[in-house]
Amino acid sequence: MNLLHRADGFIAVDKPPGLNVIPGREGGEHAKGLLEARLGQRLWVVHRLDRDTSGVLLFALNADTHRTLSMAFEKGEVHKRYVAVAQGRLEAEQLIDQPIAEGRKGRMKVAEGGKPSRTRVRPLEALKNATLVEAEPLTGRTHQIRVHLSHVGHALVFDPRYQHGEQSAHIARTPLHAARLEWGGVVIESALPADIRALIEALR
Repeated sequence: MNLLHRADGFIAVDKPPGLNVIPGREGGEHAKGLLEARLGQRLWVVHRLDRDTSGVLLFALNADTHRTLSMAFEKGEVHKRYVAVAQGRLEAEQLIDQPIAEGRKGRMKVAEGGKPSRTRVRPLEALKNATLVEAEPLTGRTHQIRVHLSHVGHALVFDPRYQHGEQSAHIARTPLHAARLEWGGVVIESALPADIRALIEALR
C-alpha cells in the first residue's frame, strides 16, 4: 500500500482492491494488520472501504485523533468523492435521497423505515452502455453508493450483490474507487488504479 499522506495523528494510504480493512470471515491479510506490522505501532480504524473498493483509506495513530476524525465523519465534515463505472447513460447530476436498511445475506436495500441516506451522483463521461460517474455520499451507510446506483437503474457494471443485467467482461471487481477525502483544509487524493483505467478505455 502506498502512503498518500502522513500527519502527526493519522496516515492515509492507497488501499488496493481485494484487501479487507480489518480481518474478514475468510481470514487472510488485511490493511490494518499489514500497516501495523510495517510501522511497528498500533493503528485505529477511522472509516472503512469495501473489500473490492480501492482508494483513500485513513488510520489514526492515536486514540485522540481517532476520536476527532470519527466525529468529523459522523458530522459530515469529511467530504468524500468516489469514481465509479455505472451501467447505462446517466444524463445529469442527481441527488438520490432514499433510506437504506439491512436486507438478507449481508445485502442492503432501499426500504421505508431505513436510515436516511443521500448520495449525489454526477456524470463525468459517457461510455459504451455505461457512464463514468462521480459519487458523493452525504451519509455513511454500508454499500450506500452501490445500493443507490442500483436503485435508480445504474448499478455498477460489475457487482455480484447489486447487479442488474449482464456482468462486465472487462473487470472482475466492483469498479468503485475512493478518489478524494477533504476536511479542514486537508485534501487527499488517489489516482484511478490500472484495472479501472483499462475498463474505461475498453468502454470508450
